[in-house]
Amino acid sequence: MYFKEIDIENWKRKEYYEHFSKNIPCTVSLTTKINITNIKELDLKIYPALIFALTKTVNQFEEFKINKNSNGVLGIYETLYPCYTYLKKGSELFTNLWSDSIDSYAEFYESYTIDTFKYGDSPKMIGKENLPENSFPVSMIPWNTFDGFNLNLKNGYDYYLPIFTFGKFYLEDNKYLIPLAIQVHHAVCDGFHLCRFIDKLQEIINDKKTF
Repeated sequence: MYFKEIDIENWKRKEYYEHFSKNIPCTVSLTTKINITNIKELDLKIYPALIFALTKTVNQFEEFKINKNSNGVLGIYETLYPCYTYLKKGSELFTNLWSDSIDSYAEFYESYTIDTFKYGDSPKMIGKENLPENSFPVSMIPWNTFDGFNLNLKNGYDYYLPIFTFGKFYLEDNKYLIPLAIQVHHAVCDGFHLCRFIDKLQEIINDKKTF
């Protein structure tokens, strides 16, 4: 796991980081609609396909890979892996799983299939142990769609990685759309970065070569 410490004194975001982490601690939530028609046309399982597309997009932007490591040092991870919720069969509770085979969708889907089969019924909240610190959270609420979603984190002002939540997809004007809520820390990410991320995510989902 490669982690590059940020030299805050010489960082271009120093003023923004200090303002939004110390003076006015601030997280940002944005809910948007993602077109997943390509995923449907390829007849892929939606959740793993979306997790892979998110992972591919997250790893293209430094501002989405910034966090404090286990020693409390702010820095940038070279690679982030997805940690995703998985509903236990016959239960109303979820468990958290993670997969680190992300070089291709075929490899990721195989890893996802193995992990959900092996750990999906775990009684623990973290079903697959040894969760790497360079991982980001993804969840899905497939029972309902939404226009807005917000996580209220009591200790969230010291957490800098993005958090993603999908809702229920639906058909509109011959397009399959799904709501996506993104929560980021304003100290490391602005509205510009959020919008650039969404554009890239849509581009990756639209590209049949992704899958």
